[in-house]
Amino acid sequence: MHQPILTLVYDGSLEGLFCCIFAAFEQKLKVDSIYTRDNLQPNMFSPPEEIYTDSLKAERVKSGLIRILGVQEFRRLYFAFQSEVPGMEMKILEFAQMAFTKKNFSPKDYGEPAILWVAKTAKMVSREKHRMEAFVRFKLTADEIYFAQIEPDFNVLPLIRKHFESRYADQKWLIFDKKRNYGIFFDLETTNFITFDNCEFSNEDALNDSVFDATEIEFEDLWQNYFNSTNIKSRKNLKLHNRHIPRRYWKYLSEKKPLHK
Repeated sequence: MHQPILTLVYDGSLEGLFCCIFAAFEQKLKVDSIYTRDNLQPNMFSPPEEIYTDSLKAERVKSGLIRILGVQEFRRLYFAFQSEVPGMEMKILEFAQMAFTKKNFSPKDYGEPAILWVAKTAKMVSREKHRMEAFVRFKLTADEIYFAQIEPDFNVLPLIRKHFESRYADQKWLIFDKKRNYGIFFDLETTNFITFDNCEFSNEDALNDSVFDATEIEFEDLWQNYFNSTNIKSRKNLKLHNRHIPRRYWKYLSEKKPLHK
């Protein structure tokens, strides 16, 4: 009897995806596609099967992958997951199936398409992570919270949390991902993931001068004057500048476009 080809549906978390991998192995499923509940694509020939997140099953898959791959290579797999690239679940499933079943498996075997995909995708996410760590610009609000808004291509908020916890441990701060409508808030002790029901930070108009501390505009002007005074027009190389600071980041950089203007 032939096994049916299935579409799996999960909650969108890494633990949920690990449970899909667990189910595929335990039940010997032939998986055709994996979607989150929000992105499910109906297929009349492959009815979806809901996979519920079970922390014990997820931990077994995670522990097994770390044992085979090591911490650094597992971290690369985690970065690939944060890419949110359509179809990434099937690539990660294929990668995990090889890791668990192939003798002498090597995460450096780039002749395997899934392994090469994980390596390339993790590198793109890592590059975005480092850019966010460099290009986040905080503004002091009237509530004495340093606020920054970003719109990264990839879901890097969980990846940059430790960087800002260690660098700004003496102040309250909030980094809000406008594209995904959630943020991370540090209250001097812990960092929590937060969302806003009324989406007030998704509205550019909400970020008017009244939200920020009065001194913020002065600092912003000082920063922009410094940037202009150190910019040598005769040596301007816009192509090189765009390569190091992509234009899509400019609207949240104080030296490029102050919010109060």
